[in-house]
Amino acid sequence: MSDPGHTTPVVRLGWYLNRLRCMTPAEIPHRLLRAVSARAEARGLRPRKVPIARTNDRGVMFMSPHITVDAAPYLDAADRVLTGKLDVFSLDAAEIGQPPRWNRDPRTGTEAPLTFGKTLNYRDPAVVGDIKYLWEPNRHLQLVTLAQAYALSGEQRYAAGFTQQLDDWIVQCPAGMGANWASALEPAMRLINWSLAWQVLGGLDSALFADRDGRAFRDRWLRSIYEHVRFIRGFYSRHSSANNHLIGEAVGVFVASTTWPYWPQLAHWGRDARQILEHEVPLQNGADGVNREQAFAYQQFELDLLLIAVLCANASGEPFSDALMERMESMFSFLATVMDAGGNVSMVGDSDDGYVVRLSQQGDFCPYRSLFASAALLYGRADLMHKAGRLDDKTRWLFRGSEQRAPDAVAEPWSRPRQEFAEGGYYLLGCEFDTSNEIRLLADAGPLGYREIAAHGHADALSFVLSVGGLPFLIDPGTYAYHADDNWREYFRGTSAHNTLTVDGRNQSESGGNFMWLWKARAGCEEFSVSDDTQVLDAWHDGYLRLDDPVAHRRRIEFDRRARCFYIDDILSMQGSHAISLYFHCHEDCDLRPDGDDLLLSRGERTVRLSLPDAAGAETRIVRGSEDPPLGWVSRRFDCKQATAACARLCSADPNGLTHARAAA
Repeated sequence: MSDPGHTTPVVRLGWYLNRLRCMTPAEIPHRLLRAVSARAEARGLRPRKVPIARTNDRGVMFMSPHITVDAAPYLDAADRVLTGKLDVFSLDAAEIGQPPRWNRDPRTGTEAPLTFGKTLNYRDPAVVGDIKYLWEPNRHLQLVTLAQAYALSGEQRYAAGFTQQLDDWIVQCPAGMGANWASALEPAMRLINWSLAWQVLGGLDSALFADRDGRAFRDRWLRSIYEHVRFIRGFYSRHSSANNHLIGEAVGVFVASTTWPYWPQLAHWGRDARQILEHEVPLQNGADGVNREQAFAYQQFELDLLLIAVLCANASGEPFSDALMERMESMFSFLATVMDAGGNVSMVGDSDDGYVVRLSQQGDFCPYRSLFASAALLYGRADLMHKAGRLDDKTRWLFRGSEQRAPDAVAEPWSRPRQEFAEGGYYLLGCEFDTSNEIRLLADAGPLGYREIAAHGHADALSFVLSVGGLPFLIDPGTYAYHADDNWREYFRGTSAHNTLTVDGRNQSESGGNFMWLWKARAGCEEFSVSDDTQVLDAWHDGYLRLDDPVAHRRRIEFDRRARCFYIDDILSMQGSHAISLYFHCHEDCDLRPDGDDLLLSRGERTVRLSLPDAAGAETRIVRGSEDPPLGWVSRRFDCKQATAACARLCSADPNGLTHARAAA
């Protein structure tokens, strides 16, 4: 959640009041008790001793340092790490230092104070800078790269660099102190990457621990591991914050308990973490495979987390329940279904470009295709291997280079995919799926987001995306940033940034902060039918019923397979007149130009003709990169945006007004 700690006291008070409005009665005492406990810890009222690690068990080792991949890109990446350079979101080759300055935000140069982490206002950029840029290097994905380079080359400088960076981190970030101990998810992410590095380095038998100095380093590392697990299990994200953070925190504790079973307490905490996962995975993900945060990138992120946990559990001989595994399989299948023939997954909901692990250094690495390759091995699914296209390096590392276990990809497994995901609210219309002649429209008639604050959802009810032959034409513009100028955050997650309509310039849902929605539009489907020649979606949302003159919005999308044409009708029911803005957002590679009364969208040899509704006094505006008001932007990378063409059709709607649009591919 974003707390405007750098703004005026009045604005801060408003944010806190909004946050309080989103809490359940049970959450308020939980928050108060946690705040009191944190202040007691800050005063040193609780003992912080770390028990001695009994290293008489090798722990779970599902990864191997002996794997056949092209070593060159790993050595190149590790060399950059050793020079103190790291790609961090929009910063290419950011100077993080050698040794790194672990409490410094590389974007603003702000050095976060080493005050007690649980009481540090990490949401205030005046105190910590941009917290995402500070946290990302501290997740230690790059330490795994050093471990991989050492395993592949045997060169001692990579081992020395690994030891130095981890030792420096432990010194600069003492347990409980500073921004790296302010959120439970961040220690969990470190534990996951530490586990992978530990395994790649050879575990207890690693040459790093062969001499006296090496064993001393190992003991310092193990002490920090225990401190990490203890911190997380007492600081889990609960109540309205129990989204992907809670999944990640539980995975971190569970992975630690299987990798380093050197303390009796960890076994107990690991069992608790397993129970959290068994409970939360079906709670946070519908039976149709849709993650309830309504954000495709976060579904990919959560599956990456769960994949590591499942591999740990399987290697331990105590796999997760069939119910959890079946829910995960549905999640993989949903993401595979919404990937178009060109391998594109729409940027629905929030995305922050966060990786759980970065085991592949392949230049064309795709996190979605990699997930499908891993799922193909996990479930023996040839159709998922077809979506993956190949066995990538990340999957090779996780599955010990098991090319022989990869199922053969079948020719056209997704030609008749599932088209209705009623629980998650997504509907697929089109034809010739997963071929060069594919037409694919994905429409949203689902919830805004998850739980009370719906933190990562966008106000995009009844919006849609359209691709033809694997080329996106009408798109979801993405996220851009979390903590940038509030106007940009509001725009990218607002209704006008999506292929739907606004009434009187209002969002469908009412924001209470950068990660908080106060009034949440509901959406639903009245009809979804599929026949040989025609497909129909009739859906609604109630976002504008909160207006003084309530407006009900229904959208009917009909696909004529023979004409390769979509007919879109927006039906608005109201008493008075309202200003209506109908939006269409184009891919940045599209050429958008008028053609008589229509618009033509072209990409290479592909063309989509867009016929807009005819209404008295209607005006069509083609906008590219407008800043005031924001319109005509796309963000393919966190904290980066570029201009793209958008069309806004402006008109006035009378009671029981009806507007029509047509798109032909």
